[in-house]
Amino acid sequence: MPDVNEIRLGSINGTHGLKGWVKVFSYTDPLEAILDYSPWILRKGGAEKEITVKEGQASGKRLIVQLEGVDTRDRAEDLIGYEVHVGIDTMPDLEEGAFYWFQLEGLAVRNSGGEVLGQIDHMLETGANDVMVVEPTDDSIDKEQRLIPYVEGEVVKQVDQETGIVTVDWDSDY
Repeated sequence: MPDVNEIRLGSINGTHGLKGWVKVFSYTDPLEAILDYSPWILRKGGAEKEITVKEGQASGKRLIVQLEGVDTRDRAEDLIGYEVHVGIDTMPDLEEGAFYWFQLEGLAVRNSGGEVLGQIDHMLETGANDVMVVEPTDDSIDKEQRLIPYVEGEVVKQVDQETGIVTVDWDSDY
């Protein structure tokens, strides 16, 4: 079970070449940012291992990565299917008022009128702006899923991590 002090940043989904390189699908933006974090905590089922990144580079929409102690194709194949996690404490601090997506997930969403619209399930990147996927909860005004743009100042009025509430300028009938 993942630790709450960790975040999943990608997964290993193939091998590259004969010298132990692995193909990594990265959730970071840009893709190469995952290489800035080390060590990686690899998880698959009940198995877990900590491993250091030696080097890596972009290869299309994926990365190819050389990991410490993985120097053959067979060893690389053993890592296929592992998820890549890192400790939250290894992530850089953000400016005041900025948040990582995982910090928003699970927060309640209320509109300016005080109506509970639901809870942030996850975030989507659309190109124009990020979007909060808000799922209904028992306290919600209805059972509708909402897609609410994450536009600070215009739509998102306040994010209060202490109370766990995001206040938005969003009518309940949108």
